[in-house]
Amino acid sequence: MSLDLATPATATPRARPRASADAPSAPRRWLGRNRAPLVALAVFLGLFLLVDALSPGPLAYFDVSFQISGATPLALAAMGQTLVVLSGGFDLSAGAVISLVNAVLARSMDPAAAEASVLLWTLAGIGIGMMVGAVNGFFVAVVRLQPIVVTLSTMFIVQGATLLVMDQPGGFIAPALGSFYMGDAVEGLVPMALVLLGLAALFWSWLRKTGFGVALYAIGSDPASAMATGIRVTLVRFATYVLAGGFYGLSGVFVSAQTGSGDPLVGNSLLLSMFAAVVIGGTRLGGGKGGLVGTIFGALVLMVVVNILLVLNVSAYFATIAEGGVLLAAVLIGSLSRDSVLSDQLRRLRGSLTARRAGTHVSQRPAGDRRLAFVTGAAMPVRSAAPSFLQRHGRELRFALPAYVCLVLVLIATQVVLGNTLANWGFWNALLVLSTFLVILALGQGAVILTGGLDLSVPWTIGLSGILLAGLVQGSDAALLYALPVVFAVAALIGLLNGLGVVALGLSPIVVTLAANGILQGLALLYSGGTPAGFASPALRWLMTGKIAGITPVLVLLALFVVGGTLLLGRTAFGRRVYAIGNSMEAARLAGVRTGRVVIGVYVLSALCAALVGILLTGFSGQASLGMGDDYLLPSIAIVVVGGALITGGRGHFLGMVGGALLLTALQTLLAGTTLPYAFRAILFGGVVLAAVIALREKRN
Repeated sequence: MSLDLATPATATPRARPRASADAPSAPRRWLGRNRAPLVALAVFLGLFLLVDALSPGPLAYFDVSFQISGATPLALAAMGQTLVVLSGGFDLSAGAVISLVNAVLARSMDPAAAEASVLLWTLAGIGIGMMVGAVNGFFVAVVRLQPIVVTLSTMFIVQGATLLVMDQPGGFIAPALGSFYMGDAVEGLVPMALVLLGLAALFWSWLRKTGFGVALYAIGSDPASAMATGIRVTLVRFATYVLAGGFYGLSGVFVSAQTGSGDPLVGNSLLLSMFAAVVIGGTRLGGGKGGLVGTIFGALVLMVVVNILLVLNVSAYFATIAEGGVLLAAVLIGSLSRDSVLSDQLRRLRGSLTARRAGTHVSQRPAGDRRLAFVTGAAMPVRSAAPSFLQRHGRELRFALPAYVCLVLVLIATQVVLGNTLANWGFWNALLVLSTFLVILALGQGAVILTGGLDLSVPWTIGLSGILLAGLVQGSDAALLYALPVVFAVAALIGLLNGLGVVALGLSPIVVTLAANGILQGLALLYSGGTPAGFASPALRWLMTGKIAGITPVLVLLALFVVGGTLLLGRTAFGRRVYAIGNSMEAARLAGVRTGRVVIGVYVLSALCAALVGILLTGFSGQASLGMGDDYLLPSIAIVVVGGALITGGRGHFLGMVGGALLLTALQTLLAGTTLPYAFRAILFGGVVLAAVIALREKRN
């Protein structure tokens, strides 16, 4: 029985058109519909044969079963992600849900549990995932917030909750769970993991033919048209996130069966692989095309790629580089379809070149004139008196003011909880020094968000920059003269590549920067050999920890940076173009703005700001460390949103972002002075972002 997700009027059957002589045959239609999963299957089989050829001996049943079992957690999680992507969304909380389920099972299961409890704990894991999915679905479908912000916030909230359940690896998983999922359904012939994937594929084959499945594709293709035809868009989106959470929960159960213990970070490494499996399986980012069967083969492809690296004795540090590269390659290949942005750009370029060769190309307007063709000099309005600062930025400042109001309240709470702090200059000095990192990130990430994008490569841009600087400087002040230009040049290259991926290839900023983050992680591991060496120079240490008349020298840099950032976004042509693009890319293009250059510029700016933070963090701690930028991803977005910027772009002021940075730093200081666990910081950040997005969102007409 199919789900009734359309109004009765839309459920009326229509007359089936008569087949024409030119209509493709049933086998050809089937091949056309399933081309992507078939290609993924062919790639998997080819790579599998390559592994067999490279292996010292023929692959036995154990080898095949081991590889399938190894790919099953990724396949299950990626199937849930596929449902969300088909609806037109993204879910960044998937890895955190897997970690939560693993931690709950490891903390709660009886090691001597009977086999009858396997079903119970499997349902418990699925239920936990579905509850998190329901939270995501509520904010995305009902409150109508951006999926990227909701799931990013949920990711940190769930990570905090996981750390409350289990703050370090440990615990026990009942052997019965491992024996069931890691064993054979048919001894020596069929592994249980394969049966589980087969049941999931059968479930999808049924689901896609129901009213829910049809509605899911319709919403992913065109939500407005789907709503106009009577589809209950809110209900379908909500159910999609709940179903996806169930797949994440099942993946967490299987991970628990694999490991036999708990790890609060076990799911984090699956996020990049998840999107790669979705894209390799033929699902289109943006929704409306793809399926879960192809995703299974995509996960198997990634597992075989990792095995090939192992067989070739390639360093494990290349794993994230390979995953990021595979993701970008798969998205790029998918972008060559007839209806893609890249394909459209290539057709325009070919048409322009053909017209130029034939001598028929006609310029739309004289060189240097970037105004719309119908705007003539006589029609230009008479310039009136320049508006005041409040007139120009009153709306942005209205949204930025709450951050400063909340900052005052947090400072008052700090005075009450921690005692006489506000009268102590040492407190203010420390607060401003710690705020420096977030203020710098606010300029780069804020500029990207103002254009409607997002930079998820910030963590490992910070990490790689710090590791690179420490390795080049080795404690020498003289080495800073060449180390700093090298680090900033590498950062500019990272930003340039991110921007080109978004502009020239027409790829999603989330996918491009997420893949870049994985690649940068691998490069940092390769450069450092897994153990960063070197130390910050004395001059850099003095900048971050020294004193001049009781003031840390970096605060002078902070003041100059705030002034420069305010002028850059508020008083320059570049800043005006950033806002124009965020409000409407097409309108900005028609107005003569070179949108591609501006978008590339904001990603370069973001990478340079992240590199500066990596340099200053190295000076602050005296040396660089792996993962030193991991704690700055959500805060870099949170300060922009809390500061009054609109996550979809076009609205915000840098002074508001500075207020957001001060507010979050003050919150951190307050929490550090209490006995609350560290996990509450992640929960608080996620909650603050959700609350800010809800409170400061644009009112819908």
